[in-house]
Amino acid sequence: MSGRIHIDLFTTLDGVAQAPGGPEEDTDGKFAFGGWQAPLLDDTVGAQVSVGIQAMDALLLGRRTYDIFASYWPYQLDGPAADIARKFDAIPKYVVSRGAPEPGWRDSHLLGRDLAAELSALRERHQEIHVIGSIDFARTLVADALFDQLNLWVYPIVLGPGKRLFPADGPPASLDLIGAEAASEKGVVLLRYGPTGAVPATGDMT
Repeated sequence: MSGRIHIDLFTTLDGVAQAPGGPEEDTDGKFAFGGWQAPLLDDTVGAQVSVGIQAMDALLLGRRTYDIFASYWPYQLDGPAADIARKFDAIPKYVVSRGAPEPGWRDSHLLGRDLAAELSALRERHQEIHVIGSIDFARTLVADALFDQLNLWVYPIVLGPGKRLFPADGPPASLDLIGAEAASEKGVVLLRYGPTGAVPATGDMT
């Protein structure tokens, strides 16, 4: 059975997915709200995220997110988030980059330029591959329907400017809602989507 590629993203109600984790995570465009997720964390969201992490057998990241993860998680193996750190440390990590970095994190691998072929090979080697964050890379996967499930944790906050999975200039895409659930008492909603291909033909209400 071919493996599945999941995209995991935290997003605001108006679609901003930039720098949920901290002020210095991604300041592109002078983004002023880095760490916006922190006041809205709770145990329910944490448990859902943990289930996904424990199920994965490979991690697939864009270059920026890989660098952030590689500078943090290898040093948390005995900390309060040790379960996550040890899982990430134990599984293969794959990096997509326009450059030619030499990934230093244990069991990390740089993918080649033929993305469709590389992803096909990963599906043959792994059962559940997760893309976490990595907005630019996630855009490519969605635009080309190279994923199996998009997991969006939508937070009841509106930020305005910031990087989005679905930018104003497209490209268009059609998605199928697989499931929806209230993820927390703080108003977070978990939405799960699968790709369906091209946007249906337009029409009028008659």
